[in-house]
Amino acid sequence: MKFNTKVIHAGVDPDPSTGAIMTPIFQTSTYVQNAPGDHKGYEYARTQNPTRDALQKNLAALENGNFGICFSSGLAATDGIIKMFSQGDEVIAMNDLYGGTYRAFTKVYARFGMQFHFADLTNPDNLEPLINANTKLIWIETPTNPMLSIIDIVAICAIAKKHGVLVCVDNTFASPYLQNPLDLGADIVVHSATKYLGGHSDVIHGCVIVKDKALADQLYFIQNATGAVPGPQDCFLILRGIKTLHLRVQRSCENAAVIAQFLRNHPKVEKVYWPGFTDHPNHEIAKKQMRMFGAMVSFTLKGDDFTEATRILSATHLFSLAESLGGVESLIGHPASMTHASIPKEERLKNGLVDSLIRLSVGVEDVDDLLADLQTAIG
Repeated sequence: MKFNTKVIHAGVDPDPSTGAIMTPIFQTSTYVQNAPGDHKGYEYARTQNPTRDALQKNLAALENGNFGICFSSGLAATDGIIKMFSQGDEVIAMNDLYGGTYRAFTKVYARFGMQFHFADLTNPDNLEPLINANTKLIWIETPTNPMLSIIDIVAICAIAKKHGVLVCVDNTFASPYLQNPLDLGADIVVHSATKYLGGHSDVIHGCVIVKDKALADQLYFIQNATGAVPGPQDCFLILRGIKTLHLRVQRSCENAAVIAQFLRNHPKVEKVYWPGFTDHPNHEIAKKQMRMFGAMVSFTLKGDDFTEATRILSATHLFSLAESLGGVESLIGHPASMTHASIPKEERLKNGLVDSLIRLSVGVEDVDDLLADLQTAIG
């Protein structure tokens, strides 16, 4: 089954009792049993829910995995993964990553005796010297948030496998339509399904996909034991959003390519970060492991003018100033004060995240209208 068919049909069947083509919302907390232990496969809705089951099967198919595990948010999914490890275990992560992930690593899990190392993994040679007997996980985003750096998943996984270390790829920015890390050697894929998978800015959700049953069993146990599960309404909304994932992401990527070129030619813009440029670092890797170059674009202003950046952020009309990304509508944001405010400024600056950096999540509107909006706002 090809991807454009999977988004609509994988894991989803008409309801056997009514023939409803859409998966019903099983809004229940418990299930009646004929006798103790004699039930229809469902006992309690924290553990299992038919709407969630359909979504988990669908997600597994989209990432070419065997098991999908859903959580109440992207960070809850991250939490579920990290809870597989223990005091003294070490994690190596890319130095450019989502601020919420950085905050959870450094402010929550580090308090329980785990160690986190942050490095520039755009060069795989930087990884091996950091691996030791306590290293249990390599955590990468690609493209990264917000600098859109590209990491060679195949190369990182080859090094990790040599040392018996797991690799988790946060695939939120690419979505399964553009990139499938499990096919490239990763052990775990995580998504903030709030973003491209849901696609309509109306639900908070997270998911993990794996191939290995032992990993899946650990994650299902954690999902049930700690309880950060999504409700059936949320699962229904993600299932509904996924049905147009391929259409939405393709149009957003097409629009982003036009907007990135416009920004690169603008006299007030210093630098544009978008993996589709041939001079973008690791552009050839992006060509190899992605189907298109994504719909996220970041740029800086000449002189790193924070005041001017603030003016632009408040001057757009179609690009709404808001957190998040991946919806049908275009969004504009300021990572230094919004999504990455929890990262110390000195760490942000090391990675090029200056105060004038603006991040765009390009939506599916008419690209001419989006260009006019940016032109008016930037001046």
